[in-house]
Amino acid sequence: MTKENCFDEMWGREAQLRPPYVAFDDWLKGEDPSRLRRKQREAEEVFRLTGITFNVYGRAEAAERLIPFDIIPRIIAGREWARLARGIEQRVRAINAFLHDIYHRQEIVRAGRLPVEMIARNAAFLPQMIGVTPPGGVYTHIVGIDLVRTGDDDFYVLEDNARTPSGVSYMLENRETMLQMFPELFSRNRVRPVSNYPRMLHRSLAACAPAATTGTPVVAVLTPGIYNSAYYEHSFLADKMGVELVEGHDLRVVNGRVAMRTTQGYQPIDVLYRRVDDDYLDPMNFNPESALGVPGILDVYRAGGITIANAPGTGIADDKAIYSYMPDIVEFYTGEKAILQNVPTWRCSDPKALAHVIDNLADLVVKEVHGSGGYGMLIGPTSSKKELAAFRDKLKAKPGNYIAQPTLALSTVPILTNAGLAPRHVDLRPYVLVSPEGVTITPGGLTRVALKKGSLVVNSSQGGGTKDTWVLEE
Repeated sequence: MTKENCFDEMWGREAQLRPPYVAFDDWLKGEDPSRLRRKQREAEEVFRLTGITFNVYGRAEAAERLIPFDIIPRIIAGREWARLARGIEQRVRAINAFLHDIYHRQEIVRAGRLPVEMIARNAAFLPQMIGVTPPGGVYTHIVGIDLVRTGDDDFYVLEDNARTPSGVSYMLENRETMLQMFPELFSRNRVRPVSNYPRMLHRSLAACAPAATTGTPVVAVLTPGIYNSAYYEHSFLADKMGVELVEGHDLRVVNGRVAMRTTQGYQPIDVLYRRVDDDYLDPMNFNPESALGVPGILDVYRAGGITIANAPGTGIADDKAIYSYMPDIVEFYTGEKAILQNVPTWRCSDPKALAHVIDNLADLVVKEVHGSGGYGMLIGPTSSKKELAAFRDKLKAKPGNYIAQPTLALSTVPILTNAGLAPRHVDLRPYVLVSPEGVTITPGGLTRVALKKGSLVVNSSQGGGTKDTWVLEE
């Protein structure tokens, strides 16, 4: 596929209005373009006053930035969402089963469906988790599945985010802003709500409390601190759930429990929603230089004294080399073919795949196996000869660090520009909650949009923006 002739979610391929957008288009025709532009500015001011920001690493100014927000919603039909939700739930259940298996009997390796080196040589695999079963058997309490669309019924999973998926606060703020700006739109369109996510998150986390819990489970959010790029979200979610936002220095191990400092002394925590990476979680068991974690927390966890969400060691499930095996992983643990397709992927650790990637680099997207946020990747069709040559050298030096994929014709959704509506490429990150009570999928998720014409990079760190995502009632 090429990025030309891409599918537009409002107009299809033949410039004929698609059913989910009929009521919206009817409203849009009656709107004064100057009013829409004024509302766009008002929305940006709401974001500024609310403090909806993110930090950009590696920049001289290291400044907080507003995430650009576009007021034209992305609209998904109820029947489309029903199919997506089935595929997402199937995938998330398979991921949890996979994590339990690789930290216990490794049946998928014994069956020859996954090479042992995919685990043994994977930096995201934590030997400390071998034999450990989290409370309720849940490893990935919060999951973000990145989806892209290429046609009417063609969706692909681009990435699985099983460690600490971010962005849900923007999903919630986007909806709140749209409700403020255009209340009349929600009376014309039966849009499924997302505002109950914090309540569902709290309920889902509490349902995963360990056996040591007495009474109502105490939940807290662990943040690396104010300089983390997602600190706004950490604070937002703690506030919306009505729980404490804590840093490593607020916690200590007391009588075999992890406890937080309060004005009445130290109070035990039952469930810790951590937004700190594995390596920094416990200086006694991982990086001894870490000042962000809690000394001894892993020992308490292994003894069943606390639930850590997501579980340590879940990062192997969103490793991009493991991703290429996900269709097999889904089938192995569910007995069913994967409902959602993977993007075709070449593992550069394979010599034949590496040769193909090097020969066709100008047509491919290449990603670091452990990369995120759009960093460390190459988009061949938009790269210069110099950039391609430099990346070839990287591939030859450390081929196992990379995977490659074709450049898909990502779907487009209109954005508001000074000249009117214009199509831009988008992806979608639905958010999934997992507990012993079941799997809950928030209808819609976060739509990220590439604001530059022709760009396929939607990450906010790379200049992308966001949209409100509507899932219509059936």
